Amino acid sequence: MAIKRDKNKKIKVAFPHMGTISIAWAAGLRKMGVEPYVPPYTSKKTLSYGTKNSPEAICLPYKLILGNFIEAIEGGADYVAMITSPGICRLGEYGNNIYTTLKDLGYKANYIELSLYDGIKGLYKFLKEISGKNDPVLILRSINITIRKIFVIDDLDRALSYYRAREVHTGEAEKNYKKALKMIDKADSTHDLGKAYHKALAEIEKTEIDPNREVLHVDLTGEIFLVNDEFSNQNIERELGRMGVETRRSLTVGSFLKDAIIPKAFQNKETHLQRAERMAKPYLMRDIGGDALECISDVVFADEKGKDGIIHISPFTCMPEIMSQNIFPTIRGEHEIPILPLIMDEQTGRAGYITRLEAFVDLMRRKKRAKAAKNKTRV
Repeated sequence: MAIKRDKNKKIKVAFPHMGTISIAWAAGLRKMGVEPYVPPYTSKKTLSYGTKNSPEAICLPYKLILGNFIEAIEGGADYVAMITSPGICRLGEYGNNIYTTLKDLGYKANYIELSLYDGIKGLYKFLKEISGKNDPVLILRSINITIRKIFVIDDLDRALSYYRAREVHTGEAEKNYKKALKMIDKADSTHDLGKAYHKALAEIEKTEIDPNREVLHVDLTGEIFLVNDEFSNQNIERELGRMGVETRRSLTVGSFLKDAIIPKAFQNKETHLQRAERMAKPYLMRDIGGDALECISDVVFADEKGKDGIIHISPFTCMPEIMSQNIFPTIRGEHEIPILPLIMDEQTGRAGYITRLEAFVDLMRRKKRAKAAKNKTRV
């Protein structure tokens, strides 16, 4: 698609929200001289826009992405950028459907796709096209700052989870985390990012904690959008943190980049996908789309690491995740780890959702105490 440019005006480009990913892609665009347009964070209004203009049976991430784009265009974005992928997941078809829907609704903003599975080459092509610049050094610097910010934010998310599960004053860890994110957002060079990272981590570490609090350790797996987006998963990590649960996301944007973007020659550890292909057998022999292969292996991995439980979050009608959930009973026959499947859509009620989390946490805590008592008796 040829991009029309006004030399006296920066084009505004918007991506859909998924957690805090806007901090990273905004830095990359600024480096290229393109103005990032960050739409209002996903809300009930966003969901309303998306649900109203989507097929009823389509999944929650699709509806939220469409809602993000509508809000971005109405807010003045010139371009909306959609991440796409090949393969057997419906994500590969979302772009065309969203483009057609926006066109039918009469929106004039341009639409552009970024194919992440093309690796660095795909990112390079996207930045070159969106900026109109073919400066290899500049483009590589833009890619570098984007990827580095993603890894930094992943580290801050892990720190937040640790401190939130142990904090003395409810909400203090998250308050410090938000300050930390602002520091990372302002850093537009790798040098500044390095300094901002240490200050941001120190900010989170100011949280007063109770070192003697009984803490449970739970992994989160499922469809990557829902695992990482607090609106669509109804702030599950915050709720679990208040119950004394330290969470770890098995699927993060950083782990996805290691599989899809960073060449294997530059990696010194087994990637998430490589681990999935090894550990999912004999339950699932091949990739069936989405994040199913990773989810099956995540259950086995969490059990091997001695986690207290694992929660599987998926959007309603997502076929790969439905397949995963149908395999869980077989896994339970060989692994003792408690598994809580949660299926989300726009109709999911908060009260019932919280009740299920509380019951699951109570189950894990009783099981952990019983195991500790049994081991103590043996000694």
